[in-house]
Amino acid sequence: IIIKGKCPEDGWDESTIELFLHELAIMDSNNFLGNCGVGEREGRVVSGLVARRHYRLIHGIGRSGDISAVQPKAAGSSLLNKLTNSVVLDIIKLSGVRTVTNCFVVPMATGMSLTLCFLTLRHKRPKAKYIIWPRIDQKSCFKSMITAGFEPVVIENVLEGDELRTDIEAVEAKIKVLGAENILCVHSTTSCFAPRVPDRLEELAVICANYDIPHIVNNAYGVQSSKCMHLIQQGARVGRIDAFVQSLDKNFMVPVGGAIIAGFNESFIQEISKMYPGRASASPSLDVLITLLSLGASGYKQLLKERKEMFSYLSSELKKLADIHNERLLDTPHNPISLAMSLKNLDENNDAAVTQLGSMLFTRQVSGARVVPCGSVQTVNNYTFKGFMSHANDYPCAYLNAASAIGIKKQDVDVFLKRLDKCLKTARKEAKKEKSGNEISNSNTDMEQLED
Repeated sequence: IIIKGKCPEDGWDESTIELFLHELAIMDSNNFLGNCGVGEREGRVVSGLVARRHYRLIHGIGRSGDISAVQPKAAGSSLLNKLTNSVVLDIIKLSGVRTVTNCFVVPMATGMSLTLCFLTLRHKRPKAKYIIWPRIDQKSCFKSMITAGFEPVVIENVLEGDELRTDIEAVEAKIKVLGAENILCVHSTTSCFAPRVPDRLEELAVICANYDIPHIVNNAYGVQSSKCMHLIQQGARVGRIDAFVQSLDKNFMVPVGGAIIAGFNESFIQEISKMYPGRASASPSLDVLITLLSLGASGYKQLLKERKEMFSYLSSELKKLADIHNERLLDTPHNPISLAMSLKNLDENNDAAVTQLGSMLFTRQVSGARVVPCGSVQTVNNYTFKGFMSHANDYPCAYLNAASAIGIKKQDVDVFLKRLDKCLKTARKEAKKEKSGNEISNSNTDMEQLED
């Protein structure tokens, strides 16, 4: 791992990992036996529990001017940081983006990491004020542009069959109207909730190359999908992709709080790392390094294989359940992670029944399933989205989302389908009962009016 900077093929046992971390920790000055610290930041920790939780790697990563810089009094933490970035780069290549040249782990989730990318581009394009953004109804990626001080230009998706896809013609038309020099970048998305599917990255990358506009990709949970990673690889091959950002927790099953910023131009990725102000927490780096050392490259590849198998299983079983309830599994072949099942019959019986189904699933400990009603309106940072959560102003039907993400087991799918079946039956009964009650009430009102 130190000589080649690669993830070991076979995972290490826990005692070996702990020994390795302790060896790194004793290289930090706060753990020297004769250390005499007279500065304001000397890695002092009053709680032994906190010190043990962090394996006594207290100094964090980077220096005040660069998150990737080596800190002389924290040689162990600095080595940890370098090794983590190197091992993560190896895993990104293994997952499908083979020509990536550089990456670093940043102790912020995906939204703030995207903001950091936009702020770095600001210095390269001082006149730019707009970001071209094919619509995806997810608040953090929208707010990442607002927080950076830019104006998102929302490009509505086009409906092709059941799928919502990138409107390439609208993107290019908007670039011509605004002027390429006034556009900071195109902000595209790979991983997303069905029926939206990954953006047409190759076409967008070609447009960005032709108009000399930077291209930032939100790859939030795309590392686990060979299709999403292939799109990024192809986009970089035929056009322009400056950076792609992915979450640590969604792709590597670690606690929330970290992301990976990666790209094909080493100097630009270094610029982003230097834009981060001050030092940073080493916790996300430590978590992902421990995880990848325990899994090994073979263990991670096995998880990717199992996820893909579970996607096929979830798809076939959800289709069967949809048929039973006179609904249908929406046809979204370009989405490799998320599925959607229509709720048309439930929606027709009672407007509130769709939302009620979501509550029923949650109270029955089904987490992660999204129930999307028709016509929902929401305002985010003074921008009003019609049909919010459905990625379109007027999607044809209400629906339910379920995803096959890394780490999902057959038991999860089976329990989910069993509980969904019961909830659908209950929701339909209650919706019909309420509809019948309303009809009787309306009939009585009509009779009273006639009598009057």
